[in-house]
Amino acid sequence: MSEIRIRELKLEDYETIITLWQSTPGLGVNEADSKENIGIFLSRNNGLSFVAEIGNELVGTILCGHDGRRGFIYHLAVHDKYRRRGIGQKLVEGCLAKLQEAAITKCHLFVFADNSQGMDFWDHIGFHKREDIHIYSKNI
Repeated sequence: MSEIRIRELKLEDYETIITLWQSTPGLGVNEADSKENIGIFLSRNNGLSFVAEIGNELVGTILCGHDGRRGFIYHLAVHDKYRRRGIGQKLVEGCLAKLQEAAITKCHLFVFADNSQGMDFWDHIGFHKREDIHIYSKNI
């Protein structure tokens, strides 16, 4: 296998990453994931989101941001033929390192209740499921 290269996600990657997100079971894509909105997210969270490449192929992606107090991870996706090679963990580690540099000491993420593969991954790399909170959402 060629070497895995992790680099900062750029808006020019949008067409490739949206295709990966749309083809990844357990990952929800909606209007918040438009190219314009991802551009705004990346500019507000400069240097915190990454892609993984093998050769010239983009094989993984992660969005990361923070609110000045807590970090948040969104849309971790690794192409199914490249899973179980440590790519997801490397992407997460890159985000956590950047959050730590920004003095962020806790990171949250959201996993759909029926995404058992995703929950297994997050458990495996040391995240824990909170039982003491509920998420409420409202479209505005």
